[in-house]
Amino acid sequence: MTPKLDRTPLGWAARAIRVPGSERRTALQAAKATVAAVAAWLLATEVIGLSQPFLAPYAAIFLVEATVYRSLLGWAQQVGSVTLGVLLAAGVAQVVPEQTVTLAIVVFVGLLVGSWRRFGASGVWVGVTGMLLVTYGTARSSELLGDRLLETALGAAIGLVVNVVIFPPLYGERVAAAADRLASALAGLLENTAELVRADELPEDLDDWLGQVSDVRSLARAAEDASGLTREGRFLNLRKRSRHSGTQHEASLRTLGALWPPVEQLVEAVRTTAEGREPFVYPWPKARDALADLLLELAAAVRDTAVPGRKTDLERCRSLVCQVEDRLVSSDDGVTATLGLGAMALPVRRLLRQLDQH
Repeated sequence: MTPKLDRTPLGWAARAIRVPGSERRTALQAAKATVAAVAAWLLATEVIGLSQPFLAPYAAIFLVEATVYRSLLGWAQQVGSVTLGVLLAAGVAQVVPEQTVTLAIVVFVGLLVGSWRRFGASGVWVGVTGMLLVTYGTARSSELLGDRLLETALGAAIGLVVNVVIFPPLYGERVAAAADRLASALAGLLENTAELVRADELPEDLDDWLGQVSDVRSLARAAEDASGLTREGRFLNLRKRSRHSGTQHEASLRTLGALWPPVEQLVEAVRTTAEGREPFVYPWPKARDALADLLLELAAAVRDTAVPGRKTDLERCRSLVCQVEDRLVSSDDGVTATLGLGAMALPVRRLLRQLDQH
């Protein structure tokens, strides 16, 4: 029985201390953002002597991103959007004397310009920065405008450096967890499909089985997302050779992702056959037994695939594939039954090929 997860604050804190997972990474990123904000504030006020440098800690916090790559991209977007907001506020304020009208123009134009996809999530700060400068009455002061640009660049740079130098985030455990979940789900689906194929009488309600298919489809997409985030996390990361980088699980996850399309094709063939519609009629018992045994062997091989370095023995699978394909060239089962078996044998052969390449 799986133990119940402690979702209390104390349970969350205990996992952050004990387990190198999402809780620890969240706590570490929060601590890094705090360090970056305080450092940006102190540097702007105590060292440079800027007045009201509120943009420095703000920029520092938001540059402690999920990955080093996003921090670099965010630095360019953040500095660019704030600079444009400052220039927009200064330009409109010089032309339009009325503050309310200036505010309306700056916000409207700033939000439109900030919607450009190159600015990403930082685009909104074109309009917001302009709004702050207009409402604070600093849009016409070139000295204060220069301070805003300097503090933004300073804060963003500090946030970037903190995220790059202090335990830059990696997501290797996500790849490992995604591989385990997907392997377990794929193997479970193959095992249940084997029971379905072997049964003399098919169940009237296939909703549970079809629901399992939907679950595996979602896990396959989640695994692809986890793999992408992990690769991005290693880009320009000083810790990319760490054991937490996830490289040891990537080959397994790629293979498992490649297994889903033939499994989906197999499931569709079984579903169509189970409906009893011509020309896909259920194969005869001997053929079904050989196919079910093959699916169980493939399920065991799929589970082994999730374990890095484990050698998967596919000899039994190859032997059973030959038995299934021998039934295809036999005339004993009839044409329609052979067609039904052939629809299932093709994705099974693709599954074996993918496992062979692992």
